[in-house]
Amino acid sequence: MLTPEHYKNVFQQAHRAGSPHFTIIARNNNLSHPRLGLAVPKKQIKTAVGRNRFKRLSRESFRLQQHKLPNKDFVVIAKNSAQYLSNEELFTLFEKLWQRLSRPSRG
Repeated sequence: MLTPEHYKNVFQQAHRAGSPHFTIIARNNNLSHPRLGLAVPKKQIKTAVGRNRFKRLSRESFRLQQHKLPNKDFVVIAKNSAQYLSNEELFTLFEKLWQRLSRPSRG
C-alpha cells in the first residue's frame, strides 16, 4: 500500500488479529490480490536495524503466504517486544495470524 488514504481505509471497519508482539489489521479490498502495509514506529523499535529487520521479515512472511491469503489489505503494526523475537518465532507467529485473518468468517 502506498498512500495514507490506503492505510486510512484499512483502519475503518477492520478485522484484527493480534499477539503481544505485533497486530495485523485487515480489510477487504476490490483488487485481485492482497496488499501489505507496515507500521513500525521508532517509539516501539528504537534502532533502524531493528525496524528494518522486522519489516524485512514481515514482507518475506507475506510473500510466502500471499497465494493463500484472501483479497484484503493488511497492515502490520509492530510493538516493542517484536524486536526480541528470533526470526523463527516471528515467522511462526506471522503464519498463525495470517491463517486467523484468512478464515472466511472474518469478512
